[in-house]
Amino acid sequence: MTKITPIKPKTETIDATRVPLGRLASKVAIILRGKNLPGFTPYLDHQVTIKITNASKMGVTGTKITDKMYTRHSGYPGSLRKTSLGEVITKKGASEAIRRAVRGMLPPNRMRAKLLKRLIIEE
Repeated sequence: MTKITPIKPKTETIDATRVPLGRLASKVAIILRGKNLPGFTPYLDHQVTIKITNASKMGVTGTKITDKMYTRHSGYPGSLRKTSLGEVITKKGASEAIRRAVRGMLPPNRMRAKLLKRLIIEE
């Protein structure tokens, strides 16, 4: 019988200064899931807390500030709402833009909410 070792909580800090949004989000999603660890198991939470500093200094390339759109729909006719990346950053801050990007890169299952609770973003 194999012996299962307990998972020890870890904390990692990432500086977002001049890092493009997509590259930052993909790196965070990989670390949150534990895919960078040798003992990666898809159904386990690897207890990694990520602290992102200098979120307001993050870089956005090209014309994504105006062209990237976030959409939401309640299901009722005429309720489609669109918000650009620039509007999200001005209204809710760069931390919300990072959180949305990381959320989109995590698998849509029960683990996503648990993993996002361990994402700490500082402006």
